[in-house]
Amino acid sequence: MASSITPDVCNVVVTGGSGFIGRAVVAAFRERGARVTVVDREPVTVQDEGIVAIQGDLADPEIRERAILPGTDGIVHLAAITSVLKSREMPAKTYSENVAITHELLELARMHGVPRFILASTNAVVGDVGVSTITENLALAPLTPYGATKAACEMLMSGYAGAYGMKTCALRFTNVYGPGMSHKDSFVPRLMRAALAGEGVKVYGDGQQRRDLVFLEDVVRGILGAWDTQHVGRAIVGAGRSVSVLELIETVRSVTGCPIPVEHIPAPGGEMPAVVVDISRSAETIGYRPAYDLPAGLAATWQYFLDHDRQKVFE
Repeated sequence: MASSITPDVCNVVVTGGSGFIGRAVVAAFRERGARVTVVDREPVTVQDEGIVAIQGDLADPEIRERAILPGTDGIVHLAAITSVLKSREMPAKTYSENVAITHELLELARMHGVPRFILASTNAVVGDVGVSTITENLALAPLTPYGATKAACEMLMSGYAGAYGMKTCALRFTNVYGPGMSHKDSFVPRLMRAALAGEGVKVYGDGQQRRDLVFLEDVVRGILGAWDTQHVGRAIVGAGRSVSVLELIETVRSVTGCPIPVEHIPAPGGEMPAVVVDISRSAETIGYRPAYDLPAGLAATWQYFLDHDRQKVFE
């Protein structure tokens, strides 16, 4: 997936390292020979002498201080409230978990001389741009508490880069999918579960809304690229090609061999017509080039569901 780790980089902290993206990131750094400290509310299930597991809440100063130590080479900060719906219901909690904790981690990084800080961000920081193409240079204009907290984190990171020389990079992910996401309720796993069960799915409106779906291994590739290049600023990590919801369904039908009937239902307010991103600058700044097209990524995801979730559907 990536070249060997450089000799001077060996201690990585991954927050949210037991999550969908986190597990893949931890595995990739371990493949490079790095020692990884995983901080998560959930237990770390992998037994590996190269992994230090810290189970607990990052809101607890003791947990943070156990994780971020002198000699840490960088932090990959994935832990956050990522649900737009939850952020609307709990704006104060979303601020505390997304912004306040990020600031505390940046402070510990500054105090201990940690040179790198990579944040999982989102294109929601720019709000609804209609069918226009999203680039890193668009003005911040979030429309939800979730998007606002990520925009605030990006500004904090910019400030720490400017004032203290920290190599901070905000990676704006599009819709991430791949093996290991069977517990999630986003559209790709819903399609996979429908295919396994011989059921259909509900689609908002006419299904022509477009989305950029990026495969998990490509997201990891983007994180490793940001780590290696020590890029300061922002980078978009996506597929670079948007598809309609109906095109996505048709591709899943082709991959799974299942009909997956569709029921169209009224779209809720605020449904974005399109997410179209330009990833060309990410090739220049962090060396990011996605390796998976949609059929290949969905095929790998389907195989995971066949191997891990087939029995659950029929229990």
